[in-house]
Amino acid sequence: MTTPDHPSPAQGPAKPESPDRVYRSPSSIVAGVLLLGLAGWLGGDAVIVGHGRTPWLALAALLCAVPLVIAFTLRPGVFANDHRLRVRNPFRVVVVPWGQVAGFRSSFSNEVVVESGAKFQLWAVPVSLRARKRANRAKMREAREAGGGRPGLSIVPPGPTRAQTDQIMDDLSQLWEAREKAATSQGEVTVKWAYEIMAPVAAGAVLLAILLAVG
Repeated sequence: MTTPDHPSPAQGPAKPESPDRVYRSPSSIVAGVLLLGLAGWLGGDAVIVGHGRTPWLALAALLCAVPLVIAFTLRPGVFANDHRLRVRNPFRVVVVPWGQVAGFRSSFSNEVVVESGAKFQLWAVPVSLRARKRANRAKMREAREAGGGRPGLSIVPPGPTRAQTDQIMDDLSQLWEAREKAATSQGEVTVKWAYEIMAPVAAGAVLLAILLAVG
């Protein structure tokens, strides 16, 4: 099916993509780097100085564990431009043109809801209840200070404090509302599985199971 973002040759070249706004979790990236460093240290030591089946068990465990660490820490990202939202989750990539977005939901996780009713979690934009509480306390404190601390005179200042991930969801909602009717924001939702992550995990798990079964 031809869409405005991918026109047929008779329609001329496609319009260039606008730059992406990239949203990722810094804490997840830091955790991923630390976990990969720990896995490399322990696994490398087992491979180099281990005896018997130990090096093979270590290699199988690394083959299984390293892609999982990458999938859940370094891989997730949300990429938004004027035409579409691209959600890169641990095991799949979902591309949603703005015209297919039905809304965004935030509760215990942040999600994008499409017109078909399907929901896709935004792994790269995790909900932090602690950050929300901290932002709410800061907002209340600013309101008291703006009102001079006297009851009945508290005024919420402009631009209220927001948790970072809630602000990101606000930004995505504003971009969707501005672009959902655009001709270049129409098309179909596509889902692509991350076989480059799933294949080595499966191979490592099978190899590890065989080694443990053989004894």
